[in-house]
Amino acid sequence: MSDAPKLSVVEPESLKQLPAEELMRIIVQQQILIQELQQEIERLKGNQRSDSQTSSKPPSSDLLHKSEKPKDNSAQEAPKRKPGGQPGHPGRTRKGFGRVDRLVILRPEYCPDCGSDRFIEQFLSVQHQQVARLVERPIEVVEYQRQTCQCAQCSQRVSAPHPSDVVPGQDLSIGLQALLTWLGNHGHLSYEKQQEWLLEFGQIKIGVGTLQATNHRVAIAVAQPVKELWQWAKQQSHVHVDQTPWCVKRVKEWLWTVAGTRFCLFHAADTRSRTELEEILGVEFAGVLSSDDYSVYNGYDVCHQQKCLAHLRRHFKKVIRLGHGNDPQLGQEFLDLIDEAFAQHQRWRTTHDAQAYRTWAECFKLKLNQALNHWSGKAGYGAGLLLRSLREKAAQWWYFLDHPEVPPDNNQAERSLRLAVTKRKVCGGSRSMDGFSETADLLSVIQTCRAQGRSVIELFKQAMHATVCIAAPKPSLIPQT
Repeated sequence: MSDAPKLSVVEPESLKQLPAEELMRIIVQQQILIQELQQEIERLKGNQRSDSQTSSKPPSSDLLHKSEKPKDNSAQEAPKRKPGGQPGHPGRTRKGFGRVDRLVILRPEYCPDCGSDRFIEQFLSVQHQQVARLVERPIEVVEYQRQTCQCAQCSQRVSAPHPSDVVPGQDLSIGLQALLTWLGNHGHLSYEKQQEWLLEFGQIKIGVGTLQATNHRVAIAVAQPVKELWQWAKQQSHVHVDQTPWCVKRVKEWLWTVAGTRFCLFHAADTRSRTELEEILGVEFAGVLSSDDYSVYNGYDVCHQQKCLAHLRRHFKKVIRLGHGNDPQLGQEFLDLIDEAFAQHQRWRTTHDAQAYRTWAECFKLKLNQALNHWSGKAGYGAGLLLRSLREKAAQWWYFLDHPEVPPDNNQAERSLRLAVTKRKVCGGSRSMDGFSETADLLSVIQTCRAQGRSVIELFKQAMHATVCIAAPKPSLIPQT
């Protein structure tokens, strides 16, 4: 609270003797103090337990606050849909794997009725079934004996070249190193579990130091393609940006993500300040920036901006829950407006009817302005801040109304972060900033390859092969048109 005047206790008999001017001064002081106390109470209510419905917390954080007793759904009017395929869903029945590595013909060995083992050569029918199986030894240990021979014509000593997937001095092939890196960063297997996996599937024992060196080698190999993708991303017309905490030696650092059409990048940073934003996107960005309402994006030199309506929706749900004065009615009205905006944008993505969308958008702007005018001066402290933001940053909250190709949320960046958040929960963070940066590069490759429908392991293999063989083509993460 601000420095409000402190009121002394005055006895009722003394009040009767005070002049009217002094009584008015006391009343004004009391009104100021009451208003500030109401704002402080509302602020403290807002600091109470939040969940995934009223804040940016993940749904997994709600588990600790859930009841141990089953929920009574008898009074529920509209039951939720059942899990699984819905009526009318076309289905995805498997029709083979697209390839056959080995064909096995099965013929009966004997007749169960008479015991005879003689059958007519021509079969009556055949049933086809493709089965994916584990081979007996998924990992084989190969000893290469490189011979050095003398040329019979010129007497030159010539040594045999290494196989293309073998790096001199390394115990693991390029393919196996790529697979282990995928398991550690996309499959979230710790080094100890990777050791167990190698022992289970290959009957080989590998030290943790070798696994750490493998992860480091692959990260170094992909550093250049990631750097080139960063330079390309700065020139794009639309990006989604978000960040999440990351622990490095018990210190909170920040992992930034920049995602767009068919690419996703991660950046290891010390802070979540404007300096980091300018480092990854430049001091100015000539496209559209989608983000949440975090203050670092306010005032950034960007051509256009779209703030996430999903965050705004959670803010208004919190306003409804606090229940201060007119705020529940206010919150519900704006909640309905936001839901309408999401529904209409979803309809546009399905039909691409630009004329219908423009007609709706113009009507929606009128309804929005009417709601803002109606509730101005009637909102509580927290709700008033939201209305002020909607007025002052209208071009940032509602950019999608005139440009439907830009979604009204920041889901792409938040979904991209899920892989990183899961890895953070498994590994607990990084032991150094260098390791943190390597993790960011590896996650960039994984999410970008997934967005482009490419094999992550194949790109790891290509990048490592390019570091060993100068003549080998260097892989690129830049989307091909």
